[in-house]
Amino acid sequence: MKQVVQNLRSGKVELREVPQPSVGKNEVLVRTHASLISAGTERMMMDFAGKSLVGKAKERPDLASKVINKMQRDGVVDTLSSVFARLEEPMPLGYSAAGEVVAVGSAVAHEFAIGDRVAVAGAGQANHAEVNAVPKNLCVKLPEGVEYAQGCYATLGAIALHGVRNADVKLGDRVLVVGLGLVGQLVSQLCAAAGARVAGVDMNLERCMLARQGGAQWAVGPQGLAEGYKQFTDGRGFDTILICAATDSDGPIEQAAEWARDRATVILVGKVGTRFPYASYMKKELTVRVSRSYGPGRYDPAFEVQGMSYPVGFVPWTERENLGEVVRLIGNGRLKVDLLTTHTFPLEEALKGYDMIAKGLPCLGVVLSYPQPKKAPKEKGEAVSVAPKKDGKVGISLLGVGGFARSVILPALGKMSGIELRGVVSKGGLSSAHVTTKYNAAWAGTDANTVLTDKGTDAVMIMTRHNVHAQQTLEALKAGKHVWVEKPLALSMDEIAKIEKAAAGSGRAVMVGFNRRYSPALIPLKQRLESVSGPKQVLVRINAGRLEDGGWQQSDEGGGRLLGEVCHFTDMCLWMMGETLSEVHAVQGAGQDDYVITLRFDDGSVATVFYTSEGDPSQAKERVEVFGGGGVGVMDNYMSTTWSVNGKKRVLYKKSMMKGQQKGHAPAIAAWVKACRGELGQIPTVEELCFSSRVTFWAAESISKGTVVKV
Repeated sequence: MKQVVQNLRSGKVELREVPQPSVGKNEVLVRTHASLISAGTERMMMDFAGKSLVGKAKERPDLASKVINKMQRDGVVDTLSSVFARLEEPMPLGYSAAGEVVAVGSAVAHEFAIGDRVAVAGAGQANHAEVNAVPKNLCVKLPEGVEYAQGCYATLGAIALHGVRNADVKLGDRVLVVGLGLVGQLVSQLCAAAGARVAGVDMNLERCMLARQGGAQWAVGPQGLAEGYKQFTDGRGFDTILICAATDSDGPIEQAAEWARDRATVILVGKVGTRFPYASYMKKELTVRVSRSYGPGRYDPAFEVQGMSYPVGFVPWTERENLGEVVRLIGNGRLKVDLLTTHTFPLEEALKGYDMIAKGLPCLGVVLSYPQPKKAPKEKGEAVSVAPKKDGKVGISLLGVGGFARSVILPALGKMSGIELRGVVSKGGLSSAHVTTKYNAAWAGTDANTVLTDKGTDAVMIMTRHNVHAQQTLEALKAGKHVWVEKPLALSMDEIAKIEKAAAGSGRAVMVGFNRRYSPALIPLKQRLESVSGPKQVLVRINAGRLEDGGWQQSDEGGGRLLGEVCHFTDMCLWMMGETLSEVHAVQGAGQDDYVITLRFDDGSVATVFYTSEGDPSQAKERVEVFGGGGVGVMDNYMSTTWSVNGKKRVLYKKSMMKGQQKGHAPAIAAWVKACRGELGQIPTVEELCFSSRVTFWAAESISKGTVVKV
């Protein structure tokens, strides 16, 4: 299928061929008939993408600060690799569309049916693409009589409607709409429909005329507003001012204080400068409120992705309800979106629309129309192209190509001989298409089954969300594939047992991404410990940093950081000690993710993992200290390793900040590839990997029961 995307590094907009997305259980698959280019919002995105790295840093100092912190912590090479991998990833454009349902997920079959006409919303969901997979709470049915070219306005209408709800507009209120772009026009129409006396202001006098056609009683330029607003408001000032402009200037919010009546409300719907004059706002006791996009539920993964509902008594108007109300208002003629469409382009000519916007040519609502093939899209996406595997190569396919895969795994594979990159699968298809082109893979797809049935795929690397690792590992083994699965192996003891049973005697090479076993910064410490007789001690400190609220790692998909990430470090301890584990004791702190896990071994050795989310992220993330036989070893953030004994310190390993960390990813993958060729001694046994994977579950049990768990 075709999709409009943008390169974040260069700013270039392209129409690409990408695999069709697959439908998830909480989703509907929609064949797009019309989508709306929001000239204001997408122009801002184009301007940002077109800036240099310095320009991007100036506009987003918060992100620049994170990059600097990562550079100080992880080194220049690793940081730039992550940054460029992110910038090279094509960004889907579009967030407001309408079309026909062609497939329905199992969890939403009671709400939608094939053939339903719907409006869909959401950046990364309702893309400018021929087919979109959209969660149910970002999808509403179109009333009879509402055309697709009208329904594609639903998202922008919901933004406008939520702004009006925040303003609590009432009959007879004097309302001023600042900025008469698409959202401003819709806000103006909605306020008029609510019975308010609406005024609008914009530098573009044609848009002022359009606002009057849509129901505004008065719409003028800034000078006209200054001269006449007192007369329009009967000398009292505006009850409510909705700022829908898009500018970095503080002008709109500064001027709002002059135009507002005493104790009025100022609603920020658009993105403008927010340094307001305190004295003016204080003297009038003005209320300032920022409107949250489409409404309640926006930015909440539990609502948008998982499909949960809010109690209607507390949240009667969610973003989904707002979308539904907008299409109803379009259907009964109270919202006149046809007035706003200035241009329509077929999808094949979408770049003409973006070129027009980039050049600042006059336009407002730019609608893309889509060709409608007679053959309906399949429920599950197909590979774009398939070619036979080259002789003598290990054919490797990837499930999931997120940031980690693009910045770490794929560069390592790209330098490796004796392999062929076969299939690349991502849910939406855009990432897999990008990776396929960059790394010359055989094909791109969106359905994991295409990997399992591809005869040229000998081995599968699983880098998807944690909750599907076990299922995909079992399916790959059943299909006779070698498996690399990123940690964690599974999210339950039962899943680990099933994998251990399936892998036993299969002759397949199974490896969990416990790459630190192969790190050149840690191997010298293990070698020193192996020469020590008697008990040993290991202390692993991880300054992990906090995750943003709502992140998938903390959800059912991720299983939490104890199972999802701490397993890295408990495995490291088992490997370094090389002794038989006898008991596990763990406690959890009050922070977001704070754990202290103590592992005791049969010979009296002890290893402690200290994992915290409460430290400064600019400081080193990982530090390992080992003690034994009168010696002390220290590995500092994979940059240096030393061993001290008898008052003398010896440097065992050292890397400069420019060259970056060596956590062992490349040698771990190389060892697994050798195992795929039959050299199984290169990687841990399945029994060892499964035992190691159980340790964090024992830690969770220790935390839950407050006791030591005997192994």
